[in-house]
This record gives sequence, C-alpha cells and structure tokens, in this order.
Amino acid sequence: MLLPPVRAAFERLIDYAGLFPPAALDERAALDEYDATVAGPNEWLVGRFVAPLSRLETLAVLRDAERPLPVTLILDVDRDARAWFDSLSAAASHAGAIRREGAEIAIQALEIPLPPVQAARESPDAPIVQASALLERTPLRGLPAYLELPPSMSGERLDTAMSALARTGMHAKLRCGGTAADAFPSVESVAEFIEAAARHGVAFKATAGLHHPVRHVDATTGFTMHGFFNLLVAAALASDVSVSDLACVVAEEDPQAFSFDRTSLRWRDRHVDIGELGRMRAKAFHGYGSCSVQEPVDDLTGMGVLPPAAG
Repeated sequence: MLLPPVRAAFERLIDYAGLFPPAALDERAALDEYDATVAGPNEWLVGRFVAPLSRLETLAVLRDAERPLPVTLILDVDRDARAWFDSLSAAASHAGAIRREGAEIAIQALEIPLPPVQAARESPDAPIVQASALLERTPLRGLPAYLELPPSMSGERLDTAMSALARTGMHAKLRCGGTAADAFPSVESVAEFIEAAARHGVAFKATAGLHHPVRHVDATTGFTMHGFFNLLVAAALASDVSVSDLACVVAEEDPQAFSFDRTSLRWRDRHVDIGELGRMRAKAFHGYGSCSVQEPVDDLTGMGVLPPAAG
C-alpha cells in the first residue's frame, strides 16, 4: 500500500530526461520510454519530458500520440557572457514560435543556463533581470522558468541571485553532477543553495547525477553522488534548521535514516508531516531531471518506500 506522505513527497517529482547522458537515447526511443512510463503504474511519479530546443522539432515530427507532449524546454544559449543575451533572445523567439504554432508539443516550463559572472564588479542579478524582461515580451510569458546558477556561485553573490529570482518570480536550478568529479558540488554548496532558496522563497529543481535516492559512491565511476531523497528532506527542513544541519542531511548515506509512517516523513529524529510535505513540493523543491524512472523506482522499492510491483 502506498502511504499518503509518500505520494505527497514524490508525486510528479521526476522530469524524464532520457535524451541526456548517461541514457542519451535518440528521440524515438526516448518518446517510447516516456509514453510507456506514463501509461504504467509509476505514472504518478513522472512530470514533463525534458528536451533542448535544438531537438524539439524532431520530437514534434515523431510525436504521434493523441495528446501533446508536455515539455520542460531547455533553451540552448551561449555560455559566454558576451554572447549570452543575444543567444537567449534568439532561442526564446524560436521557442515562442513553436509554442504559438505547434500542436504536438506543449511547452510547460523553461530551463535557462545563466552565464558565469566574469568579474568581481559584475552583479549576478543582471542576467536574471534581463531574462525575466525578455521572456515577458515573448509567447513564453508566464511559463515557470528555472535559471541554472553558475556552479561557483556562493556567499553574497548567491544571496543576490536568489533575491533577484524572488523579485522576478523566477525559479532556480541546481546542477548536482556531471561526467567529471569536479562537476559534483560539495555537500556544503548544496546545503547553502537550499538554505538561500528557502530564505528568499525561491522554488528550485535539480538535475544531473541524482540517479539514486540516497547519497552514495558510484561503483563504476568512483564519484560520490548526491541523492534526490537527501535534497527533498533538506528542502523540507530548510526553514527550521541551520545550514550545518542541512549539510548533515545532504551528506546522509544511510538509507535506513529515511522512512515514512502513515502521517509523516522521517529523517533520524526529525519528522515532516504530510501537510508540510505538500507545501514544500509546491513552494520549494519542485523536482529533478532523471534519464531513468525505473532506477529510482527500484531503489525506493528496495528501501521499502514504494510497495513491490504487482504480479
């Protein structure tokens, strides 16, 4: 039996990102896997299909279902700060035309990488304000937009960026891994990000490296990878504990430290009731991108969080 707080914690948690590594499926295979997943018993866990703008038209040609494909769209932009705004403007114009004219694709949310801050005198809020103003002038206006902060952003700059996101009504995106060890942010960096987001009332999503619920060492790569369950619990506790306590949550590697009962989620001696879980998912941690849904389902089943598959 699925306990009510489990559903409150994990419903629509996973945006399917099968086009991206390590799965790196082609468009046809990714569409087939997404459709099979949302037609199966794990449908309630799954949110949108994550796609970069550069592959959206191919997806539209291949899409043959009765309902439009719900998409979280990553705008392809130049990471060089000098070319970033012009490339964002072109990408937003292209995506806006697709949203206005296409019937096969339903763009429901945006993800936008921010450029790195080049000099100490530069304000990290400038590109956030620019992106907000630009989107307001396109058919993408009103869509939830998650801005991916540069991985080195911390301290006062992180605080300034979160303040700008709050003022503009935009969301944040946290990259938790990649193909090299230095792509994985430290426990302290992740905790600082979650605390700052909570303090400013900024919702966020996460991506990359979150293949399993609990922080662990990957046997294949040797990388220590963050857990999506850790992030969820940290987001739920962020308003009530210190950054150092949040770092302990993010660093937790014992699956038995996490559990559910009929009314709450528990991490060690702390608990979050079902009402607070629902509020957290609505206003804080919106979800994460994963190239697999089956992997987290298998892990959560192994932890006893999800019931075994029927039959």
